Amino acid sequence: MVAHSRSAGRRLGRTVDDVIGPGLQVLFVGVNPGLWSGAVGHHFAHPSSRFWKALHLSGFTPRRLSPFEEAELPIYGLGLTNLVETATALARDLTPEQLRQGAARLVAKVERHRPAWVAVLGVGAYRIAFERPRAIIGPQPEGIGPARAWVLPGPSGNNAHFPLEAEVEEFRELRRAVTGAPHA
Repeated sequence: MVAHSRSAGRRLGRTVDDVIGPGLQVLFVGVNPGLWSGAVGHHFAHPSSRFWKALHLSGFTPRRLSPFEEAELPIYGLGLTNLVETATALARDLTPEQLRQGAARLVAKVERHRPAWVAVLGVGAYRIAFERPRAIIGPQPEGIGPARAWVLPGPSGNNAHFPLEAEVEEFRELRRAVTGAPHA
């Protein structure tokens, strides 16, 4: 683990490849890679990230995948990208301009790949990127390109005020919307 944290410092500004293609049900959108993800080259790779747990516990995947298995997501109709491509220590290190530029890039990706849904993981970044200051977690009245939009809580371990159980329930709500299943 020490090797990862040492290399992470040198990986500032690195990117993580998208897991994207045609026919996706949901394209999950992180704010940007953290240093750990930049170091290992995989989405939501830091051990404190709750993304992979929430994805599985909400029923999107039949088992908990690791970040190193992210290429399997399209099998389940899922994909991954980021608003801002470069790694930073914290999402709050990004400028509003970087987030707005990321939103424009995301719209282009969505128009090209046409997922049914786009789920942005982080309401604060979503508000700034799409200039929707009153947005809340959940379905959004405005889509992103041709896709319907949903905002989920950020899965970072730094988001401790939002417990895992509540995060899983938000993922479940999205899954119900995607599948057309009735709400519990």
